[in-house]
Amino acid sequence: MKHLVLRTGVRWKISIAIAAVSALVAVALSLVVHNSARVSMLDNAREVQLERLLFAQRMYDSTKDPKFGTKVDDPALPRSLERKMHEGRRATYVQEGENGVPDVWAAVPLGDGSVLSLHSKFADRSTTIMKDLDRSLIIGSVSVVFGGCALGVLVGGQLSRRLRRAAAAAGRVAQGNTDVRVGEAVGGVVRDETDELARAVDALTDALNERIEAERRVTADIAHELRTPVTGLLTAAELLPPGRPTELVRDRAQAMRTLVEDVLEVARLDSASERAELQEIELGEFVARRVALLNPDIEVQVVHDSWVNTDPRRLERILGNLLANAAKHGGTPVEVTVEGRVVRIRDHGPGFPEELLREGPSRFRTGATDRAGYGHGLGLTIAAGQSRVLGARLTFRNAAPAGAPGTGASGAIAVLWLPEHAPTNTGSFPMPQHLQD
Repeated sequence: MKHLVLRTGVRWKISIAIAAVSALVAVALSLVVHNSARVSMLDNAREVQLERLLFAQRMYDSTKDPKFGTKVDDPALPRSLERKMHEGRRATYVQEGENGVPDVWAAVPLGDGSVLSLHSKFADRSTTIMKDLDRSLIIGSVSVVFGGCALGVLVGGQLSRRLRRAAAAAGRVAQGNTDVRVGEAVGGVVRDETDELARAVDALTDALNERIEAERRVTADIAHELRTPVTGLLTAAELLPPGRPTELVRDRAQAMRTLVEDVLEVARLDSASERAELQEIELGEFVARRVALLNPDIEVQVVHDSWVNTDPRRLERILGNLLANAAKHGGTPVEVTVEGRVVRIRDHGPGFPEELLREGPSRFRTGATDRAGYGHGLGLTIAAGQSRVLGARLTFRNAAPAGAPGTGASGAIAVLWLPEHAPTNTGSFPMPQHLQD
């Protein structure tokens, strides 16, 4: 069973947390203020009521006539006051009345054993004051909650923006742009845990770059050292007497030489020191001529021709590797289409492996079940590297999902997107004129 995952941003999590805490604090303070004010006003009302009763008692002692709304032995007298009167004590009492308006009682025992009492509703003015106070507390509580929410959005938004910048910079590093520094991308004046995360990612990137560079140098050194003995082995194989064993030796020696050259080329491409030698060419005519030399059986369809400024040698290398991959791992017929600055190469085989579509070309991964073939998995890696030197983009996809019903062999499609602006001698791209102005 799949669990329901609720995705929310840091900004809203912080806002909700601050708003919730603000609401709890506002409600607690409102209750305390409300109760304190009510108790204070009731105590004041009881004192006033008792003073009125004592004044009425003095009048009663003189005239024996209850004045000012007092009553003698009132049958509605609360029981708690009756008990106090039996003890001979004067007392006050607050009784909850209708509509939440309390009755304030005051009673005093008389010398003849009777009880003089006075009760009245809680003053209307006091009730109005309490209502105004409650209204003010509600408005203040709501204002505090909204203010806390706004503060949370502000603080959370700042943190969220810093984290998004860090994630975007880390994503560019993952795409191979190792010159990006996450710490610089985060920026800001206030330092927090985001800067610690950025420093950790930058340190990880530096360590990874050092390791990759060390591995590249080792690979290049090994391949360079192998060139001389492999060349000697190939020369010695030419001196062997004709025969099947000699052909096998020459074939394997040539395969080893090709592997060494490919490894050296990959090392040069990884070092980012390669620069394109640009030349203006007619793309459709160039592709048709090169494909005819590589494989005359392949038909080239030029939908829309265009002139491009690129490196013909590197472009021919890319075409050769893509066609070789289609011939080795794909199926006939192989179709080449030129449309503007886009070159598509499609075969009708089983399609690219899922690993290649997901992760891109990987060296020494041929996609074959055995390792006895003639490929070493460097063809597409070199094609992708040469594309980067040209400033082009090389993408891979299948014509149909693998295993889709009724489709049979899906077929693999490699698409080379040549850039509108060719790279400069430094490897960068010129700025368009409208941006320079």
